[in-house]
Amino acid sequence: MPSRYIEFERSEWAALRAATPLTLQQDDLERLRGINDEIDLDEVAAVYLPLSRLLNLYVSAVQDLHRVSATFLGAFAPKVPYVIGVAGSVAVGKSTFSRILQALLSRWPDHPEVDLVTTDGFLFPNSVLESRGLMDRKGFPESYDTRALIEFLRSVKSGDSAAAPVYDHITYDIVPDQHVVVDSPDIVIVEGINVLQVGGDDSEFVSDYFDFSIYVDADEADIEEWYVERFLTFRESVFQREDSFFAHYADLSDSEAIAMARAIWTRINGVNLSENIMPTRGRASLVLRKGADHRVTGVRLRRL
Repeated sequence: MPSRYIEFERSEWAALRAATPLTLQQDDLERLRGINDEIDLDEVAAVYLPLSRLLNLYVSAVQDLHRVSATFLGAFAPKVPYVIGVAGSVAVGKSTFSRILQALLSRWPDHPEVDLVTTDGFLFPNSVLESRGLMDRKGFPESYDTRALIEFLRSVKSGDSAAAPVYDHITYDIVPDQHVVVDSPDIVIVEGINVLQVGGDDSEFVSDYFDFSIYVDADEADIEEWYVERFLTFRESVFQREDSFFAHYADLSDSEAIAMARAIWTRINGVNLSENIMPTRGRASLVLRKGADHRVTGVRLRRL
């Protein structure tokens, strides 16, 4: 049976960059990358530049389509953002990927306004999760206010101003009375483990509002190792803060911290990956496959 995807080796994908200029410098990467995420300018040139070129072409085509539709209807065409979803496991590097993609796309002259929203802000507050017995299910589908997320995206795709709640990874909770306002940018990137999930009784899904979606993929064994490495780094940094929700992990020994990280992965994140996140991979427009060294080894692009 023919595949729904076109498969590219890393070198084949890199060649599709064509003449797309590299508009980021090393200091930009230092600012954009997350803890323990390994990224260099070679990775940007080989993987991100072809993707930014492809997305630039897609955005231009959709903008033209809106203008044609408005001409046919004899109506004013409101500015409608192009929405990109980014999915993948905890610790796979989604956040760094999304920030770098945002920076590159904002440097194209046709769409300089690019906003980034994470679905962490649509997690229920800890007080709600505690009352429902869901604190150990944080990140699972039932821990999100999916209805609010869909309402947010509906406003975005209508060309209206929309506000997303803010999540604080230090306190591990929603920040009261704080919002990120999205006011008709050219592009909106929506990043989160849940953005391609379907299910329940809802008649519409988060992905219904995406023009393009990306899944960041890797072997589960590699992702677990990256999660453990990140946990150890957090133990030496953010866990040391008094206001950190995980301050009780700050004094763990190396062996204790590794054991704790693996236990959390086995009990929570690994289960969520296999049951809820990985099954959504086949719904993505594009899949980036990472190797153990964090570098992308191959790309799969869904056929139109």
